[in-house]
Amino acid sequence: MNTLGVLKIRVRRGINLAVRDAFGSDPYVVITMGGQALKTRVIKENCNPVWNEELSLALYDPSLPITLTVYDKDTFTADDKMGDAKIDIKPYIDAINMGLEGLPDGVKVDRVQPNRDNCLSDESCIIWENGKMTQNMILRLQHVECGEIEIQVELIDAQGRRGGLYI
Repeated sequence: MNTLGVLKIRVRRGINLAVRDAFGSDPYVVITMGGQALKTRVIKENCNPVWNEELSLALYDPSLPITLTVYDKDTFTADDKMGDAKIDIKPYIDAINMGLEGLPDGVKVDRVQPNRDNCLSDESCIIWENGKMTQNMILRLQHVECGEIEIQVELIDAQGRRGGLYI
């Protein structure tokens, strides 16, 4: 199976994550797609953690679901789930396929509004900057009482160019 590129997901920070232990939570993030799973480091006793970590997944099929799950690290028992969210990259892929490589820096190529089909908690902008297309998202966690995760996605196609994936 040929890879279409590398999807870089920058897990920036958690916002108001659920408390799972007496002294707070020790959160980490797991991102899964098509049999691939990557995780961030654990941040001790913090419900507003800052990771600023970049996780890279091989993208074979842009229609495969991408799931972000937050866990609370426990020492003696199974880790507690602190919510999950689906990462919808379809609007981002559509923006890349517009072939807009000559744009000036800082142009907002598209704005994606929160709706019942995505986990966005606020408007998400797809931006052309420094010769690459990125999308910033704040995802509302599902199946939990509270919490959001801020991420950024960027695709580097199989030839090493940033942007320019034609599916």
